Amino acid sequence: MQPTRPEQLSGGGPSDEARSGKHRAVASRPPGSPLAPFRHPDFTVIWTASVVANLGTWMYTAASAWLMTGLNPNPLIVSLVQVASSLPIFLVAIPAGALADIIDRRRFLIIGEAANTMIAAIFALLVALNLVTALILLLFTFLISAFGALTAPAWQAVTPQLVPKQHLHTAIAANSIGSQTTAESSSC
Repeated sequence: MQPTRPEQLSGGGPSDEARSGKHRAVASRPPGSPLAPFRHPDFTVIWTASVVANLGTWMYTAASAWLMTGLNPNPLIVSLVQVASSLPIFLVAIPAGALADIIDRRRFLIIGEAANTMIAAIFALLVALNLVTALILLLFTFLISAFGALTAPAWQAVTPQLVPKQHLHTAIAANSIGSQTTAESSSC
C-alpha cells in the first residue's frame, strides 16, 4: 500500500488557492516599505529629533576638541576631550539600561534631556563670556556625555512603543541609518 500524498486527497491537482495564485502572492510579497515607520507621527517626530540631537552631539564633540586646542594645545590635554566624551558611556551604560527598564521612560527622558539642555546652555554662556578653561571644558564635556549615555537606553527602548510590531525591524534600521548618517556627515 502506497502512502497518500496531499494532492491525492484534494482531487489529484493543485489546490484552488495555488491555481489562483493567491498562495504564491502571499509568500513572495515583500515585508514592507523601509519608510513604513515614518507613517507613524510619533516615530517620525522622535526620529527627527534624534537625528538633529545626534548631529548636535557630533558638532559639539568636534568643537570641543577644537576649543581645547586654543585653550591648551598639548596633545595629551586635547585627547582628554575624547576621553571625557567617551568615558561616561563605559561608566553608565549598564546601569542606565537597568534604570530605563524600571522607571517611567517618558518622564526619565524629559528630565534627562532638560538637564542636558541646561548644562549645554550654561556651557554656551561660559564660552560666550570667555570664562572657559581646559578643566571646565573637560567637566562640561563629561557631564553632557554622561546625560547622553544615561538617556540612550531609554531612547532605544521607546521605539517598540512608537510603531507596530510589523514595522519594528525597519524602525530600528531607520534609527541606525539616522545615527550613522549624522556621524558620517559630521566627520566630513
